[in-house]
Formats: sequence, C-alpha cells, structure tokens
Amino acid sequence: MALSRFWGWFLIHIALFLSLCYAEDPFVFYDFEVTYITASPLGVPQQVIAINNKFPGPTINSTTNNNVVINVRNKLDESLLMHWSGIQQRRSSWQDGVLGTNCPIPPKWNWTYQFQVKDQVGSFFYFPSLHFQRAAGGFGSFIINNRPIIPIPFDTPDGDIVILIGDWYTQNHTALRKALDAGKGLGMPDGVLINGKGPYRYNDTLVPDGIEYETINVHPGKTYRLRVHNVGISTSLNFRIQSHNLLLAESEGSYTVQQNYTSLDIHVGQSYSFLLTMDQNASSDYYIVASARFVNESQWKRVTGVAILRYSNSKGKASGPLPDPPQDEFDKTFSMNQARSIRWNVSASGARPNPQGSFRYGSINVTEVYVLRNKPPETIDGKRRATLSGISFVNPATPIRLADQYKIKGVYKLDFPNKPLTGPPKMETSVINGTYRGFMEVILQNNDTKMHTYHMSGYAFFVVGMDYGEWSENSRGTYNKWDGIARSTTQVYPGAWTAILISLDNVGVWNLRTENLDSWYLGQETYVR
Repeated sequence: MALSRFWGWFLIHIALFLSLCYAEDPFVFYDFEVTYITASPLGVPQQVIAINNKFPGPTINSTTNNNVVINVRNKLDESLLMHWSGIQQRRSSWQDGVLGTNCPIPPKWNWTYQFQVKDQVGSFFYFPSLHFQRAAGGFGSFIINNRPIIPIPFDTPDGDIVILIGDWYTQNHTALRKALDAGKGLGMPDGVLINGKGPYRYNDTLVPDGIEYETINVHPGKTYRLRVHNVGISTSLNFRIQSHNLLLAESEGSYTVQQNYTSLDIHVGQSYSFLLTMDQNASSDYYIVASARFVNESQWKRVTGVAILRYSNSKGKASGPLPDPPQDEFDKTFSMNQARSIRWNVSASGARPNPQGSFRYGSINVTEVYVLRNKPPETIDGKRRATLSGISFVNPATPIRLADQYKIKGVYKLDFPNKPLTGPPKMETSVINGTYRGFMEVILQNNDTKMHTYHMSGYAFFVVGMDYGEWSENSRGTYNKWDGIARSTTQVYPGAWTAILISLDNVGVWNLRTENLDSWYLGQETYVR
C-alpha cells in the first residue's frame, strides 16, 4: 500500500512538472520497438539490437526547445534503458536513461521518455546503456536543429548526412560481457562498421567477398553537412574522405571555428559536424575511411571501416589504396595538437540569439576542484574492476535520483574524494557533492596505457587544457580561458591529463563516466549531485 501511494505521488509530481514546462513549445513523437534481429555486418551472422527493425536505429529529428516524447517498448530478453547522450535534460535528470537516474525497463514492458531539448542545438546520438548492449547496436543519431529565427554560422547545406562509425565484434554482447565478468579483456575488434555495415572490399585479403557496405550518394557542386558519431566500444578512429577536405563546423552542440582537416581523430562517444563540398571531378567513387588509432596499426589493419562516396556523375568504382592515416607513429603530440586546434566560435549564435562567447567562462572563479585518476583495471575482492580515483562504482538497486528526491537513506554516499585515494582500491556507491551554481574544475588524469574519453550528462563543459604527464597546479598557466570548446565528451590521452570547467547550473544527479564501454562496465564512473 505504501509503495503504491509513493508511486502515485511521484507520478502526480511528474505530471504537474510536465504541464508547467511543456505547455508552449511543439512536441515531436517517436515510438521505439527494441528487438533482436539477425544481421551479418562483417559476414558472420549474429544477434544485433534493432529499433523498429532497423540497425542502426532511426534518427530523432527535433528543433531547439521541442518537447520530445519517445515511447520505448522493450522486446529484448533483459532489462533496458535508453540514454540520450549529450541531451542536457534541463532539470529533468530522471529522463537521462542511466542506472543512477532511472529504473530499468523490464522485458515486455514499455516506458515513455519525455523531455525538452531546452536551449540546445547540434549533433548527438542515443544508445542502450545497460548490460553492454551498445556492443550489439540499438544506437542512432539525435539531431537538434536551430530555430528559424536563429542564424547558423554557415550557408544552409544542400543536405544532411548522418555517419555512425564504431568498432565491432562478431561475438554477441552477452559473450563479451561474460568475458569481462571472467576477468578477461575483449581483445582486438573484428572490424569497424559505418552506418551498421561492413567495409567495401578495397583489399581482397583483408575483406571477404559478399559484405554489404554503405554508399553515400551526392551531387557535384553541392555542400553537405556530415554528422559523424563514434558509437563504438573502445577504439578511437581516424575519419577521412579520399581527396576531400573536412570543414569542421560543430561539435556536440557548439559551433566551432571553421577550419579544414584532411582527417580527424574521433574518439569513442564523440560527435562532429563537417561541411563537405563536392568539388572533385568524379573520375571514380571515393573512399570514406574510419581506421583504428593509438594501437599497433600494422596489426589492426582489419579494424578499418570503408564506405563509398558516390557522385551522381561518377565514372567508375573506387580502387587502389586507401588514403593514408596520419603518419605520426613517433609523434604522440600530433593528435593532441589537432584536438587543441578545435576552438569555440565565440561570435556565432548557438541556441539563443546572443553569441556563444558572451558566456565568459574564463573570468568565473572556480569554487571546487576534483582530480579524477584512472589506471589499468585491478583486482578488488577477487574481481577485475576499473576505478576512478581508487573507487570502482557500484550501482545501487534504487536509482540515486529517486533516493535523493525522496530522502531514502543508505542508497549512496556523498563522499567522493577531491583527490585520488592513496590506499587500496574499493567498491563503493560514492557520489561527488556538487554545489548548485558553483563552478567546478575537473582534471581527468589518464594513467592507463590506452586512450579514454569521458562524458558528463547534463552539461556542456569547457575543455580548457590537455597535456602529457601528471597535472599540477602550474598546469593552469596553460589553460585556454577564451575559446575552449564546450562539449559533453572529451578525450584523455594515455599518460596525459585533460582539464574541464563545468558551470553547475542544472539541478539533478549527473553521470560522469568513461565512454570506453569495457571500463564503464567494470565500474569507471561516478555521479555528480
């Protein structure tokens, strides 16, 4: 009786909140039926997660301040949550779709997410956040368009193209999960998918016959907006298109200073928009390539995705070698300098008419500092676990947001340390105590041997610095206080640090995690309350 009364009051509160917040802005509606299908993206039949029988799932297309309603029906054989990566969920963190904010959707049940994309624009994606399910698919793109009254800082493109790239295993996600539970690593991926499809047969030895590949059809002289997302498991990918420049224009909701790249490293969980002009002679089709980075690339040649860019007047098939990746085997600063070159366009309007740079983050006093350090996985209580500052996170049975709202004691501890623990690692439900309207500095120190990317829900943080070695107080002298990019996912190079600044203006409980799916599964995360 008490439980039913509790849920009754909870639903009444939610209904009142929605009626107040969603009264004026338009609604967009989607129905997601989440099922297993059999597909063979790398030539091997396997179980993948589809949405409405599609792999990848459909694009959610919305406009700033729209109210988005997505009814998710779970037809899997295990519980499910859908996470809307980069959507800030202003004052509605219970819609975020991670274990700290939502109860899972049981098999054969449905749940309707309803949230407003308040004051946001840009390129994002969604994915299932439980049980290692992202390794089986269930992902798709999430676009927030500008309102017509707000100018975009470039001419309206002739078309909009979504490209989802990511490493891929031919084993089912359940087998990958069992390997991690048994204390093993995942090993080298079996390939890279582009929009859910395997590589074009550019090499008869590396690519078997009969694999379906992605073809992007374009017209000469036109300019297209390419929204590229790394939805993979743990591999950074270098993205490039043969004979074409990529004009960077936006990243995860922030317009960037526009500059050309011949290729760009896109790390797990990151999203970019490029303007691509069809200015070649179309003597043949062109390769679109996403290849593994920060690994032994001579051994990882199979971990390469290849699609085809086809002009309407193309004179033949693509052939010959792929365009080269960066030749920086002995220059570990190349990729970092490329990352530092991505700058915020301070004069462009974002979701609002005022320029992005009118928020002068560099002049705000920091109120709290956290140094978060990760290391290679280690054994805790006989289990292989991943840690953040010496703590491997344990998700509670009751979501943190629910426990916080209704003052349920004993669910979590508000004691996450400002600095890494010096003693043995431990498993805890330990949460960062943030201050509303505070200004938090977080240093992400990667003492692992592999690349990590970190994501924070609820916010676009400012990436103000990165360098190799250990961060120190003197490192602040290198910070970019003017036009550091604002985004929700940032890379941290192995043996290096990245510093971010966060304006804590969004009440709620927000997930801060590595996007590397194996390390996230093993506990490398926390929440900021």
